[in-house]
Amino acid sequence: MEKAAKFEKVSKAQFLKDWHIAFPQDFEEDILRVYDSLRLPQRATSGSAGYDFFAPFDIELKPRETLLVPTGIRVKMNENYVLMLFPRSSWGFKFRMQMDNTVGIIDSDYYHAQNQGHIFCKITNDTHDGRVIQIHAGDGMVQGVFVPFGITTDDACEKQRTGGIGSTTKAGK
Repeated sequence: MEKAAKFEKVSKAQFLKDWHIAFPQDFEEDILRVYDSLRLPQRATSGSAGYDFFAPFDIELKPRETLLVPTGIRVKMNENYVLMLFPRSSWGFKFRMQMDNTVGIIDSDYYHAQNQGHIFCKITNDTHDGRVIQIHAGDGMVQGVFVPFGITTDDACEKQRTGGIGSTTKAGK
């Protein structure tokens, strides 16, 4: 298999800044404790396609609740790859846990974004039977799959990314 990427943590300063987007009331010492306990994504078995992203804190989602999760993770990958994020199969199957953007698309140039390529996950409990999702800190939450991609023969795009989520439509303007 081709080695296509390497996971890293974002800097502590970036994590603190981004954490406050989701949880403005939290104290710096508590946030840094979370940062220190972050685990880089891993495959569970040698045959797994997906890299498990681990919950940075305990998550409880009641039916129809949504949560923005700063993972503290970034990824440096080959230019011809994309990282696609999905709920872990068990969460989707048992609870209808969904990513709010259906599939997270992490482009290779996101690594160089102003937010250091910090990967966020926005998840929703879309259960139809009233069950609560409980994910413990350190448990697998979502999974990422690296996928090679191609471009059209007449592609002439030369714009560069500067921002984070949603910035590719604004690149070079």
